[in-house]
Amino acid sequence: MTDLSVANNTGMAAFDVEKVRQDFPILSRQVNGKPLVYLDNGASAQKPLAVLEAMDHYYRTMHSNVHRGAHTLGDEATTAFEGARETVRRFINAPSTREVIWTRGTTEAINIVANGLAPRLRKGDEILVSQMEHHANIVPWQMVAERTGARVLPVQVTPEGELDLDSFGTLLNERTRVLAITQVSNVLGTINPVAPLLEQARAKGVITVVDGAQAVPHFRPDVQTLGCDFYVFSSHKLFGPTGIGVLYGREQLLEELPPFQGGGEMIERVSFERTTWNTLPYKFEAGTPPIAEAIGLGAAIDYLEGMDRNALEAAESELLERANALVETVPGMRVIGQAKRKVPVMSFKIDGLHPSDIGTLLDQQGIAIRTGHHCAMPLMDFYGVPGTARASFAFYNTLEEVGQLFNALRKIQRLLA
Repeated sequence: MTDLSVANNTGMAAFDVEKVRQDFPILSRQVNGKPLVYLDNGASAQKPLAVLEAMDHYYRTMHSNVHRGAHTLGDEATTAFEGARETVRRFINAPSTREVIWTRGTTEAINIVANGLAPRLRKGDEILVSQMEHHANIVPWQMVAERTGARVLPVQVTPEGELDLDSFGTLLNERTRVLAITQVSNVLGTINPVAPLLEQARAKGVITVVDGAQAVPHFRPDVQTLGCDFYVFSSHKLFGPTGIGVLYGREQLLEELPPFQGGGEMIERVSFERTTWNTLPYKFEAGTPPIAEAIGLGAAIDYLEGMDRNALEAAESELLERANALVETVPGMRVIGQAKRKVPVMSFKIDGLHPSDIGTLLDQQGIAIRTGHHCAMPLMDFYGVPGTARASFAFYNTLEEVGQLFNALRKIQRLLA
């Protein structure tokens, strides 16, 4: 059998992957006696030293609550915390930091928007999502629809894993109130043509929500160019810490939406007769915020922005091309989703093998992937499968690791045949 892991990274000459890997301490560890091959980046990416050190520096030297502190530590923490907000603003090209809200992640961000828009919805109104959405961009809208009498309708997907634009054109009508759509599918890797869809929706007065959780690790978003009303993403997929995410919203809409939670920070004045809300963005940030996590997210963005993003994208494209080229070396392997524009995500089935068995046996060889329905059951139903195995690559992965994955898959086939 040919060893597929011997391919080198000569095509990635503009990008020194071995040097970059030194920035990620976890990549040097072993799992089950084998060097770790981490291919579960779509679920959660690893963290560079810059992020770990930024958070450690906060806790070691300036830990304090932010805002209103009458001491040096409070001032330093506030400066770092709000500096991270400005970093996010630049990253997504938002007009103002007033439009950048800290959340616990993409899921909470979508819930804030869905619940905030509920008072605008009536019986017979329609909310468009797509068939490839993560549950986080389906379930909150279903819950709001149940309360208001609105309906959630899915834009269909083609067998190739692309949005059916004819389906979108048919569904978008005078009853449509919200379009909530993913920029990149977490299962298929498909990069959706969201900009023209948003433009069509805006022309009908539809409020638009973009789930950017799977997009931001691979390319820089621009909310002004997209023209979306809301854009959401999570830090932990962007090489930052867990427990924090971002909700971008157009200032006018954020002013109109009610707060999601009540408590400290989000208030202007409290009395037993009446409470008034704080200004943006604090109106949506009740309680002590995730200070260290915000600083860590800012450091993750700074780390990425210090690199050649074109080179990163080219390196990731080469990883996906290599994986696609090796599919034919595994008999009975079927890739789910063959969109023309993809990020480096490969969901697959292998005849006669259960995805969970594949995942377990790969782990024994030090290779980490994800298996199951990937929080996208409607999409699994569309393809007629209960789940898949999914390898998702990042710029710190190597062509050798792609080869190791396929060597391991062939070994599993021989073992279980």
